[in-house]
Amino acid sequence: MRRIAGILGALLVTLLVTAPVVLAADPLPHSGRLLISTSGDVTVAADEQADLVVVTGGTATIEGTVNALVVVDGFAEVTGATIESIIAIRSPVTLGAGTLVLGDVRTFESLVLTMGDATVEGNVRDLTTDLVAVGAVLAPAMILFYLGFALATIAAGLILAALAARQLRAAGQLISREPGMTLLAGAVGLVVAPLLAVVAILTIVGAPFGIGLLIFAWPLAAFVGYIVAAAWIGDWILRQASPGVNRERPYAAVVIGLVVLQVLAILPPLAMIASFVGFGAVLLLAWRTFRGPSGAAVAPAFTEASAAG
Repeated sequence: MRRIAGILGALLVTLLVTAPVVLAADPLPHSGRLLISTSGDVTVAADEQADLVVVTGGTATIEGTVNALVVVDGFAEVTGATIESIIAIRSPVTLGAGTLVLGDVRTFESLVLTMGDATVEGNVRDLTTDLVAVGAVLAPAMILFYLGFALATIAAGLILAALAARQLRAAGQLISREPGMTLLAGAVGLVVAPLLAVVAILTIVGAPFGIGLLIFAWPLAAFVGYIVAAAWIGDWILRQASPGVNRERPYAAVVIGLVVLQVLAILPPLAMIASFVGFGAVLLLAWRTFRGPSGAAVAPAFTEASAAG
């Protein structure tokens, strides 16, 4: 897992940092050849070319032509090669005689040794500066994306509160009245739904049902469960703040609960637990509604929940 994370991180850094340089400069020809190694060595001979060479925990020996070289926790030995850019993370770099680097050599906790007539037409600089710059650009975009997602979730919650207020409160009452059954229903749903979808897909005839269950119905139930948990939390907060107030529609409860869950998302386990509980309540209510007569068992919850606000 650590090796995979290292490779993905190296590729991401390569994309974010080297792309502007490659576009601005006069790049070397591309062949589509990629060389990636974990805990192993890579050699590009004098008559060979590669678009990208990524090495983690090994040695990259470069004598030919490489567009981008990325070394993580390893060594880079470059002799007589032509390279567009180099990224070295905790990896010493030796630029031997006859080496030409058209762009920059970016380093993080790495030393660069230049020998003979090796030339770096760009700069040898710390990668930290580039990462900070990339973060300064991405951070506002991520914040705006998060706010947009939060507003979309609140809008979906308000729509659900308008169209299915009774069911929303009934599911919330199941969380309060039958927490054990709610958790059991959530656990069963997490296991049974994917298995049922896979079995259906394998039967070919049931493939459309299985695919629809796996990529649509199951995630939709989980999302509705998230809103149910939010409404339940919001109802509890409103009851503490103004006991005895009757609210026909749980609009305020949904908004307050979703805001609370968005804040709790800072601590993922708490938000995941709330979503799981709501998911179980949705499945339990759906099962009892499907069975028919047992639906009467949850009917009193509608009235009580409405009276409680």
